[in-house]
Formats: sequence, C-alpha cells, structure tokens
Amino acid sequence: MSALLRLIGHAGPDEAIRAPHRPALTYARLAAQAHQAGASLRAAGIEPRHRVAVVLPNGPSLASAFACIAPWCAVAPLNPALKAAEFSFYLDSLEAAAVVVATDSPAAVRQVAMNRGVPIIELTAGDAAGTFALNAAASGAQTSATPADDDAVALVLHTSGTTSRPKMVPLTQANLCASAQNIAATLRLGREDVCLNVMPLFHIHGLMAPVLASLASGAAVYCAPGFDALRFFGWLEAAQPTWYSAVPTMHQAILARAARNRERIAATRLRFIRSSSASLPPKVMSELEATFGAPVIEAYAMTEAAHQMCSNPLPPAPRKAGFVGPGAGPEVAVFNAEGTALPAGTEGEIAIRGASVMSGYVGSPEANVAAFHGDWFRTGDQGFMDADGYVKVTGRLKEIINRGGEKIAPLEVDEALLDHPAVAQACAFAAPHPRLGEDIAAVVVLREGEAVDAATLRAFAARRLADFKVPRKIFFVAEIPKGPTGKVQRIGMATALGLAS
Repeated sequence: MSALLRLIGHAGPDEAIRAPHRPALTYARLAAQAHQAGASLRAAGIEPRHRVAVVLPNGPSLASAFACIAPWCAVAPLNPALKAAEFSFYLDSLEAAAVVVATDSPAAVRQVAMNRGVPIIELTAGDAAGTFALNAAASGAQTSATPADDDAVALVLHTSGTTSRPKMVPLTQANLCASAQNIAATLRLGREDVCLNVMPLFHIHGLMAPVLASLASGAAVYCAPGFDALRFFGWLEAAQPTWYSAVPTMHQAILARAARNRERIAATRLRFIRSSSASLPPKVMSELEATFGAPVIEAYAMTEAAHQMCSNPLPPAPRKAGFVGPGAGPEVAVFNAEGTALPAGTEGEIAIRGASVMSGYVGSPEANVAAFHGDWFRTGDQGFMDADGYVKVTGRLKEIINRGGEKIAPLEVDEALLDHPAVAQACAFAAPHPRLGEDIAAVVVLREGEAVDAATLRAFAARRLADFKVPRKIFFVAEIPKGPTGKVQRIGMATALGLAS
C-alpha cells in the first residue's frame, strides 16, 4: 500500500471532510473512494508515472480528489480561473495524460484539452461532502492495479514565476506524508480537531496544512468554497473549528470585520490560529490573539519543501513575534554565498534539507544547480537564526531593494508603516528611478474611518527608519494587488500600479 493510502486509511466512523450544508465524508468512505478512484484511473490507462491535471472549484470535491488520486499518479491542481492561454501553457508543460474536470467546469479548459488531445475525465460530486465518482473512457490498455510507490511523484505544482517562467516542483508520496506528519506533530492535531479551510486548494498551503495534516491525524477539515471575509464568521459559527490557517492578508481582512462579529467570536472554540506563506507583521499577530483569545502560530513554508519548514510552537513553549520559529521538520541552516554555514545572529541565505524537500525541479538543470548546495536546498530567503534556533526571515533575496547601493529589506518598512494606528495593510516595493536604479515606494490600505496623508505617514516612518529606508512615494488604495493565492506580490507591484516604464 502506498504512503498516501496508509495516511488516509483511518478505520472508523470519524468525519474526515465537511462542507456547508452537506453530510460529512467519513474516513472509511474516503479510503474506499480512493481505491475506486484508482480502479477508474487504471482502467483509463493512467499509470503512476503520468501527470493528471485537476481543474475543480475550491471545496470538498477538490480536497477529496487530491487525497484519492495522488496515491495512483501525479496530481497537478490548476486554478479554475485561468484563461485559455494559461491552461495551454500548464497542460503542455505538464505533458498531462488527462485532465479531471467537474461536470460544470469552465469551457476554456475543456476546449484546450480537446485541442491538444488530452483525455477529459469528468468528476461527478455525490451528496455527501467530498464524495465523487470518476467517469473516464476505458483505454483497453493493460495497467497494473497497484498504487504508486512511496518515491513516485504524487503532486506537481508550479512556482509563481514572478521573476521567470514558472518551474515545476515534483513532490513524492514520501515528501507529502513527511510534511503532513510534521505539521500534525507541530500543531498537536488529534481526532477532536476541526480545521476551517479558506485557502485555495491549487496551492501547497491549503493542500498540506488544512487537508493532508488533518487526514494524517484523523481530524476533520471543513472545506469552504474559498476565502470570503464577509462569509468567514458564518463559517466559523457553522464549522466550530479548533483552528484555521491563512495568509496574512486574509487575517487582516478578518480583523477588519471582527468588531461586527463579537458574539460569534465569543462562541468560538479556537485552540490556535495559524499563519503561513508570507511574513506576519507582529502587530497583526498581537491583534489576532487579542481578538480571538487564542495563540497565533506563525509558520515558514514553501512549495519545494512540501510546505512547512519552520514553525513557532504551541504554548507553553515561547512564540516569538517576527520570527518563524525553529525548524519544524526539515533541518534548517543559514549559509553565505559560498555555502558555508553561518553562526547564530549572522544574516545569510536560509537553506533546508530533509524528507519533505523535493529532489529537484522538473527539466530545469540550470535551476537545480543554482538551487542546491550539495543536498541543501537554497530557499532564496534572507534571514538569520537566533541563539535559541528561532529563524527570522528578513526578506526575499530577489525582493531586496537596491537604492543606489543601499540595500533595503521591504519587510522592515512594512512593519514601520503598520505601527501607525490608521494603517491596516502596507507593502513596500521597488520603484524604478532614473538615477538610483531603484527607489522605495509603498502601497497602503487605511483602517475604516481613519485618515492620514502621505507626508504625515512618511514623517511617522522616518522616526523608525533610517532616511534611505523611508518610502519616497506612498500610494493609498482600497485593496493591495494580490496573486491568486491571496499573497501580496512585491515583484511586479510597480508594474501593477503603472509605475514601471
């Protein structure tokens, strides 16, 4: 039996996947469904080496399809909001053996698949959350009914591609199971836990922490149809979760509506709140803890590590605001440019190695040479480790702003701006400058009912930052431009705001 089948094979009636207004999918039914999915895939000629794209809306069917299909072949979840040209790129890049779609899936992916001769497998959802059937034409090929080996690729995701063409990250069954078990251990998940998932399930964060870590521990996951700050508190009331995981921009949107939902918040049973996929400003962490009366656990993660790399621990162990905690699965070190490990307190590039870390990008030998120091994967993040082994990420190396030779970490500027009581969200970024090459700018969202002008905010920042770090331009917007997973994308911000030539 494959590692993933062992992971989801909990016996008993415990609920595995829940959703609004639907009966729950139990572990026993999930395990049986995984074997049925395997039989359908093998009959359609899908082998362990094949990559199958999955284009489904966020929710219980996608969570269940991922868990049930990945033991048999490589699953590649794609954002259903992609356009035809984007579907063409991803299906070609994947060399997809098939694409799984819902009966009411977007026409664009069907047309692209037909144009490329990629077989379409329809997924029909059942009445209970996460139940489904795969409807695939039999191929007549002789294929083995056995699941894939633990070392077979189970999940393929593309990097964001903000500075280059996206690279394919292959994660094996062993990688996924190691990461799921690391997350479950860090959060001390058990059968009594329920996670409210608001993260997109075409992204490593949602797939690994809410879904696979819950399944690894016999807990339940309540799958919302995606993040919606207006509906979040209703889901919180209906699901009665013990935790939820989100990116900082989502936490900030939740806080903006918390005052109107005090009664619902008072009735929650949250054991903790988790934040990952981007740096959580310390001010947001303290506001979340004060609002919900639960500890906030910030984790450090990336796709190439099957998500979690570091995490602040649960109480009574110390949580350090502004730090992402000690290694929480992979081994973590900080290196200089030559690949020499640096002592505590010295800033360099963060590197990792371990059972959850990919072995290399698909078809990108040059990228792999650049990405590894021996068996250490270079994260591309700058930071340091303190004397207690807690890691602080000071910025992405590619996001560091070079203002005429002065290097500025934008996270430091974010935190200074967020200290102003009128500021709800802030993002510093590089703007082109004719003489300096780059100058620093920032985009800001104000709290509801608050007002402040750019000159006042610059003067406020100047009391906390060296002069060369103070943003020369500040733009006020209703919403900061974000990527499809809710993360703010500094690289390309200048272009998004019309500042790049």
